[in-house]
Amino acid sequence: MKPSVPEKTWNRTNVQNLLRHKSGTYYARVKRNGKQTWKTLKTDLLEVAKIKLREISGEIDKASQARHAEDRGSMTMEECAIVFTERLEAGFGLRGKGKNLRRVKKSTIHYRKQTLAALWASWPSLKALNARKVPQREIERWAERFAATYSPTRYNNTLDTLRALFAVAIDAGARIDNPAAEIGRVPVKGKRLNLPTLAKFSEFVMEIRNGGGRMSKDCADLTEGLAYTGMRLGEASEAARIDVDLKAGTILVTGDPEDATKNGEIRRVPLNPQAHALFSRLLETHPNEDGSAPLFRVHECQKAMDRAAEKVGMDRITHHDLRHLFATICIESGVDIPTVSRWLGHKDGGALAMRTYGHLRNEHSLAQAKKVSFLPAAIAA
Repeated sequence: MKPSVPEKTWNRTNVQNLLRHKSGTYYARVKRNGKQTWKTLKTDLLEVAKIKLREISGEIDKASQARHAEDRGSMTMEECAIVFTERLEAGFGLRGKGKNLRRVKKSTIHYRKQTLAALWASWPSLKALNARKVPQREIERWAERFAATYSPTRYNNTLDTLRALFAVAIDAGARIDNPAAEIGRVPVKGKRLNLPTLAKFSEFVMEIRNGGGRMSKDCADLTEGLAYTGMRLGEASEAARIDVDLKAGTILVTGDPEDATKNGEIRRVPLNPQAHALFSRLLETHPNEDGSAPLFRVHECQKAMDRAAEKVGMDRITHHDLRHLFATICIESGVDIPTVSRWLGHKDGGALAMRTYGHLRNEHSLAQAKKVSFLPAAIAA
């Protein structure tokens, strides 16, 4: 009997740099910065794989041309954008090469690419313009048009991206000034927090739990977990059973190892009675699961929340609004803002929390002031 021939992991195709994995998925073999890498094309269809390979090859050629242009000191705005994106993915902030090197969240990179897309869509001819020759007046006209069409937040962030493109040009010697630096930003109005009462929130959670869906109970658990701890959605998604210490009464918040928390640090959040009861039940429900198993069995529950909010007659709230609810209830319960800020994972000593929730402390102070009396007991009675 002939010995069986092991199946090859990779199979060549008649297209250069296109290989097929034994699973059926096609991969592109490409070089980035002189290093050979493999990139999945996420398809098992040859014709689709060929199209995706051409797209990737085109992107690599553009990136190479952009780096040559950077060396020459003469760049188009599209070439500035390519270098900017590469730097962002390497961990550099918006202020240029060599500044603010840190791990940049995937969501931040994705958002910056969205602002680039919005910039090109609102100013189609900008891509091909030489960075040195972009007129100040044209930037002002673009800003006027864009601000009238988009939200203040999107306008401000897209303006920041445009400034970053010129910063790339300055670093390359393609410009000596940043013509977008003097373009004004638009004031952003703070979000009005219209959060449910505790009674309405309890009704809201019950509606989610009894929704009748396969994951309804799990969605209700996540909703309560976010509200009772103030965790971000990404942090809750990464929470493991071992992170809960019922004896110490804390949960370790670590966040996504790829994305990290906003400040890149872990923290321990004390469990209030509702959080303690919730996590006790979750740990008891599946006692044989490994400590590394996820604490929550779903990673998001927005649809279930939207349906329940409409059902109980309250305003729609998001996952992040549950974080606001946590902070609001804590402050209204008498917890000082710096402490709440630490529980939320802020590193500014409470400055952001004070700007967001300061009015709650004022309202609490006024309510407490009404209890103060200098009248003799007999007169006050």
